[in-house]
Amino acid sequence: MKRLFALLLLLASTTHAEEVLRVYGWKDYIDPRVLEDFRAQTGITVDYQAFTTSDELLAALAAGTDHDLVMPSHFMLEQLIAEGRLAPLDTGRLRHHASLDPWLLSTLAGIPAANRHAVPYLWGSIGLVVDPQQAQAHYSDALPNSWRLLFDPEQAAQLSNCGLGLLDAAEETSSLLLNYRGRRLSASSDRQIVRQLRSLEPVAPLLRTLDNWTFVDELIAGRLCLAMAWSGHAVRAMEGNAQLRYQIPDEGAAIYIDTLAIPTHAANPQLAYRLIDFLIDPPVAIRNARATRFYPPLPSTAPAMQSFAAEHPAQVLTAEQRRRSYLLESLPPRQKQILDDAWARVRAARH
Repeated sequence: MKRLFALLLLLASTTHAEEVLRVYGWKDYIDPRVLEDFRAQTGITVDYQAFTTSDELLAALAAGTDHDLVMPSHFMLEQLIAEGRLAPLDTGRLRHHASLDPWLLSTLAGIPAANRHAVPYLWGSIGLVVDPQQAQAHYSDALPNSWRLLFDPEQAAQLSNCGLGLLDAAEETSSLLLNYRGRRLSASSDRQIVRQLRSLEPVAPLLRTLDNWTFVDELIAGRLCLAMAWSGHAVRAMEGNAQLRYQIPDEGAAIYIDTLAIPTHAANPQLAYRLIDFLIDPPVAIRNARATRFYPPLPSTAPAMQSFAAEHPAQVLTAEQRRRSYLLESLPPRQKQILDDAWARVRAARH
């Protein structure tokens, strides 16, 4: 009997130890201590694997990889839902769903079925990081708060000696370029997209960086005076260089919402629900926002959010800044290929 009891205990402990939740998320997009606390509270081990581009996630889901929870950005949701890659979410199983920002949920509601398949995790904006002192020293007039400093070849040429950085992100950059010119990426024809991106080819040789990671170190080192940046990376750069400022240009900025979703063929959806609810619990959401420097998915009226905003004003958009921002657009796969081909020519023009 004792042997049988010991065997049962061993089997029970082994089963518990084998509870592994496989997450595929953006690089450096969660506080490792949050995952440690989740394991301590639930006994569930999180195997967090990272991607750095949306194409990596799309390819993984198309291949049917064995992930239980993924972090698609909002502009990927329509395609993933249409392709049947994401399972419907029962938000009634999420105790903390009511804590999410209604503004974010209403924004996601503009994407068909998005709120039935995903919940907001973190979000941010894409604006300009500027070293005002350096930039003004190289600019012939009062420095404007405008995308033209980066998108107009003559304006960019003035700042090229103090260092310009552009994100190597075709959809984000194209969307902002077209918005700056009073147009929408999603409403543009193939020919218009190609023509608009061609206008960036004279800017490409003026760039010191065209990437999504090293530009942060270049900003910190003072080798860039102006760069397009995701807000979280902008905050990281500002922490390393007090001269830097993050700005929402007068023409507006794009916002993006990264979400939590369960793949259709997830092996452990029950465990995924537990982690989702854990991550959107307001204190945990604040911890991840602090660690990643992106915006937490909580309403501005929430006490936790008000305290966070007071401590981290650069990680909160004002109401006026929100009004000047728009939700980053997406393209159907066929048109995205045309965009990618045009973007490849921008890359090639840099050399």
